[in-house]
Amino acid sequence: MAQEREGTILVVDDEREVADAYALRLRTRYGDVRTAYGGEEALAEMDDAVDVVLLDRRMPYSGDNVLRDLRDDGYDCRIIMVTAVDPGFGIVDMPFDDYLCKPIDKEDLFVAIDQQLEAASYDDPLTAFFSLAAKLAVLEAEHTSEQLAESTEYLRMQRRSETLREELMVSEENFAEMRETFTAINRAG
Repeated sequence: MAQEREGTILVVDDEREVADAYALRLRTRYGDVRTAYGGEEALAEMDDAVDVVLLDRRMPYSGDNVLRDLRDDGYDCRIIMVTAVDPGFGIVDMPFDDYLCKPIDKEDLFVAIDQQLEAASYDDPLTAFFSLAAKLAVLEAEHTSEQLAESTEYLRMQRRSETLREELMVSEENFAEMRETFTAINRAG
């Protein structure tokens, strides 16, 4: 059996079977796993003890709304969008920390949560980098190079990535290695 890790995880999906399946997997590894079967229930269940939220986008009260509400309410937990919704370029300004497209391999899910638990202890520029790296990775997995080259949002994200690298005072080689390590998981489903 895998060693249990610290962290409180909230799984949010309006499909009970999906939420329960994720929770069952996660309980083999994390100490406190909660479930919420919809957006409103997620907001009611939320408290400062939650470290990572796995949030479905397509629900009657959408994951996008829950994300906005959690951030508006001041929660600084890590939020991973876990969804079958293809990421459009509109995700660029959404305040999530990672984006995984269903179906998700169990190990990729564990790695993504572990990365977010670790990232929570980093300084702001580094956590901003990891959030940006996740967005770049999912867009790169879901769009052609031509589509990326034509997207002003994507190009803006690339420029922000370079600015963050400079702020972190990390060499281009080390920065590329950090990004590669973080993006090694399959976010495209």
